[in-house]
Amino acid sequence: MEGKDACAVTYFGDGTTSEGDFHAGLNFAAVMDAPVVFICRNNGWAISTPVAQQFRSDGIVSKGKGYGITSIRVDGNDAIAVYNAIRAAREMAIKKQAPILVEALTYRVSHHSTSDDSTKYRPTEEIEHWKTTRSPVARFRKWVEKKGWWSGEKESQLRRDLRRQVLEAIQEAEGMEKPSLSELFADVYDHLPPNLKEQERSLRDIVERHPKDYPADVPV
Repeated sequence: MEGKDACAVTYFGDGTTSEGDFHAGLNFAAVMDAPVVFICRNNGWAISTPVAQQFRSDGIVSKGKGYGITSIRVDGNDAIAVYNAIRAAREMAIKKQAPILVEALTYRVSHHSTSDDSTKYRPTEEIEHWKTTRSPVARFRKWVEKKGWWSGEKESQLRRDLRRQVLEAIQEAEGMEKPSLSELFADVYDHLPPNLKEQERSLRDIVERHPKDYPADVPV
């Protein structure tokens, strides 16, 4: 609406496409010719639900086409392919002033969350295969090494530099004064709504009643 050379971007997983908000969002974007790039990371699992139990369509791209949206499918484990696909999608969204859907096919090698044990619903051999043989990091490393842009020596030096930077950042953070409890509630609204005021009062009351359970150096 402001005529800027830019577009909006939204990221989501394959599980999101089973929600009504996904379909409403695509329909609105298509009808309103909104310059939005929808990026779906299709890693095959919505927590413990495989895509085979989520939809019968050919992945996610067919859903975009159903709403009249130009849709692109890319190998999500190929860093160069993803870069080129997203770059092209951005250009199309801006020039055509229309939404674009990108489906990046990949695999979730880790658990969905700290409370999830993915070995309960998929074999460990499958996870290990994608973690090693199909690793996107390993693929990209081989490519840059073949180009002569990377080496084991450079990687070792980078790891040393990053470790030093992290340790310096930790030391600096530990030396800073801890923020007051009010900072937990003051980072979104200019004027706190009643529900957040109530939460802040409740928290302060708990800290006052149980001082031994909270750090003494945290400003109240």
